[in-house]
Amino acid sequence: MNDTALTPAQSMPVYPAAGFVVSEGANLGDALACADDLMLDDVYTLSPRVQPLRLALHASDTTHMIVAEGSDCGTPGAAIHLDCALTLMSPDGQITDAIVLVEVDNDGNIAEIYLLPLAGLTPRTPYNLVGIDRTEARTKFAHLACARFTRGTHITMASGAQKPIDALEVGDRVLTRNDGVQEVRWVGQSTVRATGDFAPIRIRAGTLNNDRDLIVSPDHRLFIYQRKDRLGAGRSELLVKARHLVNGDSVTVQDGGFVDYFELLFDTHQIIYAEGIAAESMLIDTRTKPALPDDVSARLTAHMASGLSGLDVTENLLDRPDAAEILRRASTR
Repeated sequence: MNDTALTPAQSMPVYPAAGFVVSEGANLGDALACADDLMLDDVYTLSPRVQPLRLALHASDTTHMIVAEGSDCGTPGAAIHLDCALTLMSPDGQITDAIVLVEVDNDGNIAEIYLLPLAGLTPRTPYNLVGIDRTEARTKFAHLACARFTRGTHITMASGAQKPIDALEVGDRVLTRNDGVQEVRWVGQSTVRATGDFAPIRIRAGTLNNDRDLIVSPDHRLFIYQRKDRLGAGRSELLVKARHLVNGDSVTVQDGGFVDYFELLFDTHQIIYAEGIAAESMLIDTRTKPALPDDVSARLTAHMASGLSGLDVTENLLDRPDAAEILRRASTR
């Protein structure tokens, strides 16, 4: 079965390889390339004329991903492979991780190469290539794709009690929207720089009828039940990415410093309750599976979101400053 019908597209900011060029070193003048053609200690500079593009990807049922319809770059349906992870150092000693993505055509030839920085890059700044890793690219990308809560987020338990996510353990019983009480199978944790697509989104208390502030990863999807279709989505049940609700007021990006992220995994993909908001648990697919320990991954191989497919709201419907308020009102009356 092809998973692309079941998993939502994930978009991320990338730079075409031609915009990231060696300004000093053995490959002087060359654009970013695959791992085989890279040289440590080469210095790369990002062109000020190049703007990041949103590359939208679906998980596939194999080891690669495919370009989704509506992506700002790439050919829809083309395969995308994770080539390697890079470690870049700026003149002030700041370390930035990045991933090299390779798009291939139907004949398996390279059609395009993209750079996915895991923190912001500054044009005209020289970045020294100090690390090339072929094994860590999938794991680093997986953390970017996971639905994650931040430390201290209160999860509704089977008893109705509220428990901080960082206190949850395997076997704890959590209340889910669709399948009643379910046991936690795995709790993941990572600490990352809160910048770029790793910077969490804060949904202020009351914005979506939530009891407290909810802070989640940008692509974390929230479940909204509309009593009246005020958004014009054509259905009552919706999945909305946190990043699409940012309005600079009640929903903001928390950029800067570091953030502790936590993932919750159940036997199947679930909607749980966090700070009073219905939100998704971790979904296992091609993108996120490398984040799991091998023993957990082997036990939970069939973990698709069939019950939640087709509920994603397109970004254009949410491209308005009052989107969060519309959803709040739609869910209450």
